[in-house]
Amino acid sequence: MARKRKGSPVHGWVVLDKPRGITSTQAVSRVRRLFDAQKAGHAGTLDPLATGVLAIALGEATKTVPYAMDGDKLYRFTARWGEARDTDDAEGKVVARSDARPSESQIGAAIPGFVGEIMQVPPAYSAIKVDGERAYDLAREGEEVVLEARPIHIHAARLVDMPDPDHAIFEVACGKGSYIRAWVRDLALALGTVGHVVQLRRLKVGPFTEETAISLEKLEALGHSPAALEHLRPIATALDGIPALAVTEPDSVRLRSGNAILIRAPQFARLTEGQADAGANLQGLTVYLSTARGEPVALAEVAQGELRPFRVFNFGLGI
Repeated sequence: MARKRKGSPVHGWVVLDKPRGITSTQAVSRVRRLFDAQKAGHAGTLDPLATGVLAIALGEATKTVPYAMDGDKLYRFTARWGEARDTDDAEGKVVARSDARPSESQIGAAIPGFVGEIMQVPPAYSAIKVDGERAYDLAREGEEVVLEARPIHIHAARLVDMPDPDHAIFEVACGKGSYIRAWVRDLALALGTVGHVVQLRRLKVGPFTEETAISLEKLEALGHSPAALEHLRPIATALDGIPALAVTEPDSVRLRSGNAILIRAPQFARLTEGQADAGANLQGLTVYLSTARGEPVALAEVAQGELRPFRVFNFGLGI
């Protein structure tokens, strides 16, 4: 007989404004303890020096983490010119210096070359695995880490301010897998200098924004009170952009047992709404299914006229 999982059946998302100085893992652990949740995860790591939006999934919401991680991200950060660091941020050791300082017009002229689909070599101090080991672990042990360039997408980038010749503040909107530290490193080299990130804040990840985030200090002050639960967002929050359908109670039982159901006429009409060739693009489509009361049931794939569940939500009372 399987052992009962410790904790309470708490399910949903907490949008945390992560403070500077703690790891994402530490932040997740503290939030998990606050809600006494059975399990927890997050939608994208923030370095200890970084602050801002850290979307934390509790309970069955952890099954939607990949969808949140695929969401676009928005960062505001400060670059420091004239010093290269081995970590590409302020935590590392200085490995190169330069007296060159780019002007506002030079930065403006260089930015377009770092927007769109570009190739980027991730920082040596990153969580990417090399022969089964994290790159940052190898780098900390003094090993030379060689990572291959890979394509990333930078949706937009702009220079916000230049408080002094040594610093520049930027905002960058980017896709999954982009490293701001590497972006600054490469921009600096293109400008004829070297640089690193001294301050970074994430303003958005997928549907989770800075405006809806709560600080760890405020959340911990609420403790285990009902007021803390007001900051728990529905599981479906991470599924923004995925088609949603309501299913009947009998169908929800079948789906939660791992069985497929037929797509009914009203559901088919909903999925093909606005399509010239009804049903042409449905094969393989991911759909979020819930009951008429809004309780999450499953994520399913459209296949041969059926909805086939591949990720089922299982929980007791409450969501």
